[in-house]
Amino acid sequence: MQGFLDQLTPGSTDWVLARSLDAGRLPAHVGVIMDGNGRWANSRSLPRVAGHRAGVEPVRSTVETSARLGISSLTLYAFSVENWKRPRAEVETLWRLLRHYLRREVAHLHENNIQLRAIGRIEALAAPVRRELDAAMAATADNTGLVLNLAINYGGRTEIVDAVNAALEEARRAGSLEHFRLDEAAIERNLATAGQPELDLLIRTSGEMRISNFLLWQIAYAELYVTETLWPDFNRTAFLEALLAYQKRDRRFGGLRAGAAGEGSEEPWMEAVGPAVR
Repeated sequence: MQGFLDQLTPGSTDWVLARSLDAGRLPAHVGVIMDGNGRWANSRSLPRVAGHRAGVEPVRSTVETSARLGISSLTLYAFSVENWKRPRAEVETLWRLLRHYLRREVAHLHENNIQLRAIGRIEALAAPVRRELDAAMAATADNTGLVLNLAINYGGRTEIVDAVNAALEEARRAGSLEHFRLDEAAIERNLATAGQPELDLLIRTSGEMRISNFLLWQIAYAELYVTETLWPDFNRTAFLEALLAYQKRDRRFGGLRAGAAGEGSEEPWMEAVGPAVR
């Protein structure tokens, strides 16, 4: 944390926000639904693609800040399986921007010890995009800092379907399919984020109150943070504010805070109705 503070101007808004953070209670894994590029452009009478271009800088800022704070994993929703329904020109622009980002940023990612991963049905992407992704992932594969997951051609439902099919294939190869029983562990070890920390914080920009088929399995106990800020305007200050809001949450994971229900460990209404519902 001190190293991060040293890079900020003392007394600035970001410096004050960063000093307020508890370094021991930062989320280990943050997911971001980067929404609002089109509305940002429309509000300025610009084509939608201008919003996508403007959205590149917040990606850089969020990745850099996460790495410097010591966050373990960051998952950015870059392109969903549903995004193919958008106009062809817009889709092609998104792929060009992704390739441009990878070519320009891979050296920076490597210098900052960031490991890049792509999650989603990558095999369906055009060959030039796959080549850029493969090259970037290979160049950063041995880095040990922040894991940056780019969710590309991704959907939460398809991820779960793919994980179930992979678990079934594991059982088939082991010759135990006849007696196979699917459980949570089998699904989790076949998710795209297997081996990474549980998702702690899910941020959505633009004010929309939807999950949009993102990390459906992983969000089970994630804290949700929705901001009206459109993605192109989501700067370092906005990210630090989200982290501070997260640290103010009372995370109980379905249990109770110590002493929250008086002398006992259960809620008063549970005491009243008896053990049948416990």
